[in-house]
Amino acid sequence: MASPNVEIKYTKLFINNEFVDSLSGKKFASINPVDETVVAEVAEGDKADVDKAVAAAKKAFARGSEWRSLQPAQRSALLNKLADLVERHVKEIASIMTLENGKPFTHAMIETYGAAGVLRYYAGWCDKIHGQTIPTDDGSLVMTRKEPVGVSGQITPWNYPIILLAFKWGPALAAGCTIVLKPAEQTPLCNLYIAALTKEAGFPPGVVNVIPGFGPTAGAALAEHPDVAKIAFTGSVEVGKLIMKASGNSNLKRVTLELGGKSPLVIFDDVNMDEAVKKAHEAIFKNSGQICFAASRTYVHSKIYDEFVEKSKDLALKRKVGNPFDPATEQGPQVEKEIFDRALRFIEIGKKEGAKLVTGGERVGNKGFFIQPTIFADVTDEMTIAREEIFGPVQSILKFESLEDVIKRANDTNYGLGAGVLTNDINKAIKFAQAVDSGNVWVNHYGAITPSAPFGGYKQSGIGRELGAEGLDNYLETKTISIKLSSEY
Repeated sequence: MASPNVEIKYTKLFINNEFVDSLSGKKFASINPVDETVVAEVAEGDKADVDKAVAAAKKAFARGSEWRSLQPAQRSALLNKLADLVERHVKEIASIMTLENGKPFTHAMIETYGAAGVLRYYAGWCDKIHGQTIPTDDGSLVMTRKEPVGVSGQITPWNYPIILLAFKWGPALAAGCTIVLKPAEQTPLCNLYIAALTKEAGFPPGVVNVIPGFGPTAGAALAEHPDVAKIAFTGSVEVGKLIMKASGNSNLKRVTLELGGKSPLVIFDDVNMDEAVKKAHEAIFKNSGQICFAASRTYVHSKIYDEFVEKSKDLALKRKVGNPFDPATEQGPQVEKEIFDRALRFIEIGKKEGAKLVTGGERVGNKGFFIQPTIFADVTDEMTIAREEIFGPVQSILKFESLEDVIKRANDTNYGLGAGVLTNDINKAIKFAQAVDSGNVWVNHYGAITPSAPFGGYKQSGIGRELGAEGLDNYLETKTISIKLSSEY
């Protein structure tokens, strides 16, 4: 199946419900990672445009504005309408995402439907945001009130551009905040398409604003802006630290960060071998390995190690890499040359440090950013490929002997986003799940995320949580109101 004839309608900044040129007039290219051609030229926002967008969001949030005057049920209706429109335009959104990102079209469709589901989940929260009444010793009436924090700055990544947009828009809009989004420069077009749908859904001007651009300019301006009350970022640890610093230097804005990972998947010797191999395969090779919680450290019990490696090799050799619009394709390209070169560089480091290259390790073709599914065996914990995030289709298989040994090794990392264990022994599963330093632990599966459960990381994998009630709390302030009652009553 060839690339669809999808029209790229929206390439400008989205501010105050209108598509406008950047004030500088600058543009940048969105590149198709399949063949390295230009998908479209996109308006490049910088500090002046961020200032303009924040001003629109601040005005939309002001008391007495149309947005602040809406009742919770009305906000819910808008979110549900947006979800309806996302589903109605799922093919267009997924097609644009695949053109920009390179992920298989079928996967992009699933992601877009998932984003609609997250929006619906938070639509259900709008009329359930409330405080408490609190008993006091002096007989006064004390109550709490939940209020939106204000203008929310949001910075999303390229690997899951639509579902992670929903992770941030859903709770922010349910709480009553307004938004300025800086999407990843690799995937602005699919984000702009959904921005257009917010206007069609009926969101008032200024509630949602989208500024394509680059991190050091548009992203930094958003993190530093004194009128932004909250910043939510998904991306690298290095950039997360810069955002923390910028946010502290401006106005002590609230910060939530979902950052990198080097996640362990532990496989005991009592599993169904074929099923375990498949689960471990998908846990690392899905989305070309470009997942923050990818199971990039596969720990396998010594009793089944050799068989596991051989079966993993067979499965990797069968994995179809190619045109993401072909329904049979399982793996598309890396998103861009920088990520492509980085993954190949780590593969070379793995070979030099003594890991056994079982299969893969090379570029596929001579155009685009495709890499063979790659497996290393005989990997040790000290090797670079076992310690640093590769963000590519590279499976590192390590050997372990005991539960206590693998818990200690799994925790020997600066990251703590995801972890998994495959075993038929419930005692081992529970002990591992309780002992591993990770914000998310999957038992006998890997990577499942539901809108109602919080998602986030320990250590340098982030601060705060997205999804669930905790994701909503990040966009709410708690106000305590104390009323002295008259003694006559």
